Amino acid sequence: MKSTFNFFILLFFSIAQFLHAQVNPPKPYGVVPTEDQVSWQQMEYYMFVHFGPNTFTDVEWGDGKEDPKVFNPTDLDCRQWAATAKAAGMKGIIITAKHHDGFCLWPSNYSTHTVRESLWKDGKGDLLRELSDACREYGLKFGVYLSPWDQNHPAYGTNPSMSIFIPELQYNQIFAHTLEEVLSNYGEVFEQWFDGANGGEKDGKKQVYDWELFHSVVYRNQPHAIIFSDVGPGCRWMGNEQGVAGETNWSTLNIKGFEPGHGAPPVEVLNTGVQGGEAWVPAETDVSIRPGWFYSPSTDDKVKSVDKLMDIYYTSVGRNSNLLLNVPPDRRGRIHKNDSIRLMEFRDAVSDSFKEDLIAGAEIKASNTRGNSVDFSVLNLSDDDYNTYWATDDSE
Repeated sequence: MKSTFNFFILLFFSIAQFLHAQVNPPKPYGVVPTEDQVSWQQMEYYMFVHFGPNTFTDVEWGDGKEDPKVFNPTDLDCRQWAATAKAAGMKGIIITAKHHDGFCLWPSNYSTHTVRESLWKDGKGDLLRELSDACREYGLKFGVYLSPWDQNHPAYGTNPSMSIFIPELQYNQIFAHTLEEVLSNYGEVFEQWFDGANGGEKDGKKQVYDWELFHSVVYRNQPHAIIFSDVGPGCRWMGNEQGVAGETNWSTLNIKGFEPGHGAPPVEVLNTGVQGGEAWVPAETDVSIRPGWFYSPSTDDKVKSVDKLMDIYYTSVGRNSNLLLNVPPDRRGRIHKNDSIRLMEFRDAVSDSFKEDLIAGAEIKASNTRGNSVDFSVLNLSDDDYNTYWATDDSE
């Protein structure tokens, strides 16, 4: 009798497993994200750091003519940045490794406008090394911003059509080498941040950027990196710097025929995405905690309020966009106490807003479940597991 009972138990489970195996998931509709894009979107919130000569000259956009010796933080501590970001609930840090002035925060072999020429650490410092090490220590992801616009480099404006220049002396090749230098020397990079700034028109040095070349360098060195620009391909600019994504914000976008900068889609399109667009290019919202991107003593009392930061949170993360919040270190090389205190208050406000799970204990019903399979049960809607979901049969 016992053996017969065991036989039926085994038969039951065998039939259940057989039926379970026959229920296929729904087929994808349209374009879908890569695994790297899904992982990126789960980060939700991370820190932008604008730091360089502009910090010491009190301007937003340097002109590349500043003396590199002005860069001389007196007490730089990247571990303090990382500790602050971690305590604030952020998942990573993206640093302006090279802004439009061309100044490199590492001793680049392809520029003479770098920390090597500064007074900081007698020219022997490497800020990217210190920050990437600090991010790993605190369990944060590390990202880099490198502007292709370079107001200091003498090769800027040399294009392939200018036959007097051999390829290795053309700026696009130099910038590609610069990218390679950064992306191959500082460990894993989760995001490569590009903008399309190109200011050479005013002095007759307009550079035609070779985006295909630049992207190939990124993927060769950092195959899992998300590339940010007006048109991705990993994620896109959301269209403004106030922190307000479109009330409806699609992760899809039409990108053919467009490029970063002046050739980008209209800002209204970037703000909302395109329903049924040809490519998966989710939005990233970049906004500063202060009025400017770089530190200025005049803005110490102008750090955004908690209420304003909460508004930004709801209109960025709450609208299908990641939030990249800029927190500029001061002239010591530390995050100012006003910014740090506000970040902790903001973290507490977010936690308080979501401390009650409003769906906990709710009874959820569905008129149809795909193949009557537990894999697609309506209970998956409340199980707090990112990877489970409810689905219906194809006929529904």
